Amino acid sequence: MKKGLIPLMLGGLAIGMTEFIMMGILPQVAGYFNVSIPEAGHLISIYALGVVVGAPLLIFFSSRYSPKKLLIVISIMLTLFNGLSIFATNYEFLMVARFLSGLPHGAFFGVGSVVAMRIADPGKESQAIALMFAGLTVANLLGIPLTTSLALMVGWQVAFVIVALIGIMTVVTVLLFIPNLELEKSKHASLTSDKHILLKSNSWLALGVVSLG
Repeated sequence: MKKGLIPLMLGGLAIGMTEFIMMGILPQVAGYFNVSIPEAGHLISIYALGVVVGAPLLIFFSSRYSPKKLLIVISIMLTLFNGLSIFATNYEFLMVARFLSGLPHGAFFGVGSVVAMRIADPGKESQAIALMFAGLTVANLLGIPLTTSLALMVGWQVAFVIVALIGIMTVVTVLLFIPNLELEKSKHASLTSDKHILLKSNSWLALGVVSLG
């Protein structure tokens, strides 16, 4: 396996846990902040809103910076915003932190897919992308259950400590293993010329469906 795929898998794991961990610790969080479980459920939907808002950032910034720089920034955002959740002292603060945590979601997989294809051996591009998304599978099968169990014993904040640590590992491995890839000029022109698409309501609807699954 290419070393450059390691940070992509770690990032996929971190994002998968960020997205779904709240479902496992929702009763704890609701009790901690003295809100109802349905009200605490907004912490899930606000993350989804962050995903939708953050995804277009790929269009605006992918044509300006190299994929490695983008992955570094995105991974740092993922780490810092999950770190904010650890220190949430009230429900509103956690809502903001969850929204911010959703921003890197779509951009990571967008840039990560490009990187995976460009570092993969010829004919193995789809396998490289599949390995990146395997991080989501690992998050659902192992990461979420184990982290939820630990959170029940120690406290819900530990869930975000774990995700932040994985985020740090992602940043470090991006720095170490992702090569410096040059911008592709043809894609630069395509992305910058298509910004007007974001002004159309149908584009936002499609973006939301794709981002949220």
